[in-house]
Amino acid sequence: MHKTLLLLTAPIFLLVPLTGDDIAAAEPPSAELAKELQDGLLRLQAQVAELQKNPVLQSRDGRARFADVAVFPKAVAWMLRHNEFPNKDYVNQARKAIALGAQRASQLMDSKASWEAQIGTTIRGYFSKIDGSVQPYALTLPEGVNPRSGTRWPLHVKLHGRANDMNEVNFISRHEGRALPKDQAWVQLDVYGRGNNAYRWAGETDVFEAIADVRRRFRIDDNRVTLHGFSMGGAGAWHLGLHHPARWSSVGPGAGFIDFYKYQNQTELRPPWQHETLGIYDAIDYSLNAANVPICTYGGENDAQLVASTAVVAAAKALDVDIQLLIGPGMGHKFHPDSFREFMAFHTEKSQAGRRRNLGRQQIRFTTRSLRYNACDWLTIHETEQVYVPSTVEARINDDNNVEVSTVNVAMLSLARDVGTHAIIDGDTLPCYDAAEGLLPNVYFEKTADGWNVLDYQVSKLVPENHDLNKRHGLQGPIDDAFMDAFVCVTGAEKTPVKSHAGWVAWTMNRFRHEFDKWMRAEVRTVRDTEITSEIITQNNLILFGDPSSNAVLQKILPQLPVQWTEDGIFVGGQSFPADTHGLSMIYPNPLNPRRYVVINSGHTFHESDFKASNSWLFPRLGDIAIQRFSRNADGSYAEETVWAANFNAHWKLSGSE
Repeated sequence: MHKTLLLLTAPIFLLVPLTGDDIAAAEPPSAELAKELQDGLLRLQAQVAELQKNPVLQSRDGRARFADVAVFPKAVAWMLRHNEFPNKDYVNQARKAIALGAQRASQLMDSKASWEAQIGTTIRGYFSKIDGSVQPYALTLPEGVNPRSGTRWPLHVKLHGRANDMNEVNFISRHEGRALPKDQAWVQLDVYGRGNNAYRWAGETDVFEAIADVRRRFRIDDNRVTLHGFSMGGAGAWHLGLHHPARWSSVGPGAGFIDFYKYQNQTELRPPWQHETLGIYDAIDYSLNAANVPICTYGGENDAQLVASTAVVAAAKALDVDIQLLIGPGMGHKFHPDSFREFMAFHTEKSQAGRRRNLGRQQIRFTTRSLRYNACDWLTIHETEQVYVPSTVEARINDDNNVEVSTVNVAMLSLARDVGTHAIIDGDTLPCYDAAEGLLPNVYFEKTADGWNVLDYQVSKLVPENHDLNKRHGLQGPIDDAFMDAFVCVTGAEKTPVKSHAGWVAWTMNRFRHEFDKWMRAEVRTVRDTEITSEIITQNNLILFGDPSSNAVLQKILPQLPVQWTEDGIFVGGQSFPADTHGLSMIYPNPLNPRRYVVINSGHTFHESDFKASNSWLFPRLGDIAIQRFSRNADGSYAEETVWAANFNAHWKLSGSE
């Protein structure tokens, strides 16, 4: 059974056929109600299409206002295309979303936007760099906010808990028109986060894109940004708070999971390529980073998730780092009112004080297991010696105005130039303030067999080029990392003689397209290999589907990839696999643009069952590179078995190949 639904992928309207066999609704609308919503959506889409013709909306402010309108038809379109009606009230919620979208569109036609400075909570939208989709967030404004004044306002970033029935329409219904809470004197951003993913992958990018959009609209005090959430939002607060510790004035995680094995009661280790990548997200591994940001965590006395708070508090305490812990007496999985008041008082106090930054931060204690998370204020780790093991830097500005640094598993780092006259790194004394002719804001230091060296001006300028092709921030893998930034899927224009492989490729791409659409709330952008332009290559990670005979882009870059591939077989890691029964999936720096990724025959490596089960299951399954044996099932789907997989080392090579 196939359905065709009109949808908006701003700024383009498309007709997209979707397979709906596996999509169910607890309260499906009647044919009459479904037609009413479809007709209302069509009228709203027509209004939005007319708005798109207005050149005034191409300015920064105009584009923001347009997003505030476009988010409504997008919400209803996704609700209809995925048949998301868990109860009867969702029809009314969709009606209200259509009506509000129409009201805003009419205002914008007259160059008005009454919602922009509305006190209380309103829904806003922005266009994501990942896929061009319009994504919602809720913004609460206190009395007196004026973007044209010089006053800068504190910001609270609030992460919602898991809500299986919450889509964009329901998110709008929960927040739009909510009154300003008593005594609230800050701007509040309630993040949608692309649904239920614990703010991982595109959900993580959503948090920072939404923050950036608020900053574009209002004067936000960057020193007074508070992050907090409960349940899944607590997991997100642990994750974003400990991975990005220098961004926040304080962090408040409530009852959120912090590791995979214990949370899922797993006693058997995952395969090595999966076990290693659990270090990307398991927040408890980043407990040291609480040294850089005030944290107040909460758990109910009778809540099984209290252990998340107590475990991180204990892990931090063992490192001589304090985290404030609040326990709600007699409470299960919710806040005790007294604890909540104490929780908010903590964050208000820290917001008023503001975060430490630049030379106001005299000491940094920072650890990471992935270069995706590589910076803390004036210190950045650029390269590591080994991947997925702790890289740790302890640095402090001493009384002589030098910065003392000790490192573990770090191959290259940088310091802000003005943090010290000299940098003393693992005992090696090197110039800092005057290094690189004093011309660059950051000074690069590289570890060699003889100790640490400071890079001169000319070499420092070449660091971003990464000519040695080492793993760096945003270019460290694994496969799933490619979908945190702009990406485009590229299909082949030619047919392949290996028809069994072509069938698996087509099914793999369709699975990704459906899962990303449903669970990451956006349509996957796709082009043919014959349509690739230099602009697409420059601005996007390329996700290539096919084989060398069918996809011209794959054929072009194949000689520069660490694999060999013919009609007969795929040769990698010293092994060969027949191409008619095996598929290659991998991520690698794109030879056409080494600052971006190329991915072959893979979308996200976790799938629909993982999204449905628990956010803790949304971890990489195939590492950086994998071979899967496939076989076609009677229903046209495919069974897959990973027969070989690995993570590239710090130099984008397979271990033993150097």
